[in-house]
Amino acid sequence: MSGEGKVVCVTGASGYIASWLVKQLLQLGYTVKATVRDPNDPKKTEHLLALDGAKERLEIFKASFLPVPLFSNVSQADLVDPALKGTLNVLRSCAKVPSIRRVILTSSIGAVLFKGKPLTPDVTVDETWFSDPEFCEKSKFWYMLGKTLAEEAAWKFSEENRINMVAINPGMVIGPLLQPTLNASVKPVLNLVEGVMIPCWTYRWVDVRDVAKAHIQAFENPTACGRYCLVERLTNHFGIFKILRSLYPDLNPPEE
Repeated sequence: MSGEGKVVCVTGASGYIASWLVKQLLQLGYTVKATVRDPNDPKKTEHLLALDGAKERLEIFKASFLPVPLFSNVSQADLVDPALKGTLNVLRSCAKVPSIRRVILTSSIGAVLFKGKPLTPDVTVDETWFSDPEFCEKSKFWYMLGKTLAEEAAWKFSEENRINMVAINPGMVIGPLLQPTLNASVKPVLNLVEGVMIPCWTYRWVDVRDVAKAHIQAFENPTACGRYCLVERLTNHFGIFKILRSLYPDLNPPEE
């Protein structure tokens, strides 16, 4: 589908996923209005400047928040409050722009998986799952809690205000970097290369270029609706080590 003549808006365009989304949109011919995060105020929740001058022809608004790393010493106030405020601030503005046909919310698999239940082979995880806020709060999974509460609030607001919204829920996003800084989801791989061990979870990986493409398909396909979980494969530390050894034998990552 050609984007010629179509105006879209991407929040946090300097981010990992958003930078790839902007690139792919431009390659398709879209006109992109974008916001970037203020490096002096990383918790800033206003992302509305891209609406200026485009209110009569803006067709899509991509909303994304929580730029805080997953593995860091952060508090509930660092993540949950900005997630809720940022999401609702943007949706309130979208509700005032009649030309917006669809809002694509960048959520996370973190808003899906964390119910406190064992994920045994007989358990099927799908888009009907929502993480349990009480479990996330008790476990101090602030990123997961922020994403869960923000997505739930977005669905409630969208239904009440008749906003056509689709949520994209990717796993750990990995792939080439367009921005000059290392992003949070690629950092665990670097940690392993450098011998810094992190909790030995099974990670659900997906390529950043596929995540960006999914955002575009969610807009262009008129039948798209609801939530879409994006996971290409499941791999734990040992699987990562195996891949690293095959690609970069000189790195010599640990085998155990």
